[in-house]
Amino acid sequence: MPAFKTLDDADVAGKRVLVRVDLNVPVADGVVTDATRIERVAPTIVELSDKGAKVVLLAHFGRPKDGPTPEFSLKPIANAVSKVIARNVQFAEDCIGEKAAEAVAKLNNGDILLLENTRFHKGEEKNDAAFVKALAANGDIYVNDAFSAAHRAHASTEGLARVLPAHAGRTMEAELKALEKGLGNPQRPVVAIVGGAKVSSKLDLLGNLVQKVDALVIGGGMANTFLAAQGVKVGKSLCEHDLAATAREIMAKANAANCTIILPVDAVVAWHFEANAPHRAYGLDAIPEDGMILDVGPQSIERIKGAIDDAKTLVWNGPLGAFELHPFDQATVAAARHVAARTRAGQLVSVAGGGDTVAALNHAGVADDFSYVSTAGGAFLEWMEGKPLPGVDVLKK
Repeated sequence: MPAFKTLDDADVAGKRVLVRVDLNVPVADGVVTDATRIERVAPTIVELSDKGAKVVLLAHFGRPKDGPTPEFSLKPIANAVSKVIARNVQFAEDCIGEKAAEAVAKLNNGDILLLENTRFHKGEEKNDAAFVKALAANGDIYVNDAFSAAHRAHASTEGLARVLPAHAGRTMEAELKALEKGLGNPQRPVVAIVGGAKVSSKLDLLGNLVQKVDALVIGGGMANTFLAAQGVKVGKSLCEHDLAATAREIMAKANAANCTIILPVDAVVAWHFEANAPHRAYGLDAIPEDGMILDVGPQSIERIKGAIDDAKTLVWNGPLGAFELHPFDQATVAAARHVAARTRAGQLVSVAGGGDTVAALNHAGVADDFSYVSTAGGAFLEWMEGKPLPGVDVLKK
């Protein structure tokens, strides 16, 4: 893996350290309802504070269109960060200019300050040089701990790393090491599980994975498109029939790359998309014309477990069925628990990510048992697609 400077390489005592974090958390009535992303960056913040740095946090929140607006202010988030790290977190009402400079100037060693939403300025997303310079005026060292924003070449994620000594924070460091084990330099065989609703949203992902993994398990609604492309009648199931030729191209690419594609061999069918709807398992040659495939069937689950047993490394993005509706969560839960058991036994390196995937693993009660679960969303997906991540590339030594 290309070497990155980490906190181990930084002398931060008495220095102003600009730390890019991901505080884009859900808020209802001014209260943070899920502090997972704050908890992920807490170790970096606390370590810098303990080492005597003047910790200055940079983050975006939401997608403000017209400059500063109360609904997109980070002010309520400062209290949430303070609770998570059990330390006082000060707040400045701008991220550049006089208000930011005055707040930074008052910091003592070990103090922590959160600056206002970087996206209140158009220069953030444009990676404008003048805005980068204004941000950099408040720091001596730059630390990026927001892998989730690393696929964007913005001022606070990429520009600052070009003008200040740049380091990866502990969360970024852990993420990069996990991803390297997942696809960069993995132990083989490597198996990928890819699910979700539509092939069209994961064309780049599938195209990249068939070049890199030994077996690719396809589930969810997207499996129906592949089945239909092979002549299977899928009834009223979610299916992109217009992508049949694309699906066949992906299968041909996989064959050329010696990647085995594992599709369902049976399916759980219902007639209504709702929890506890009447259902039964069918072979692929008997899918009812008026039925919908909502999960892979029991024979397919056993086949997927077999693929997991053969693997030394597994990467996962997307559920195998309509996991949010019981009992159409059975395949996803069974596969997730099987991965977790092999990971706990030291037989498998497992890396998963994506919003639905994280929700599914939490639903199965095994998120903590995977080697690494990324909360990075879009950045994780772009990494799986093999695309460059500007916020990561700029940190390379």
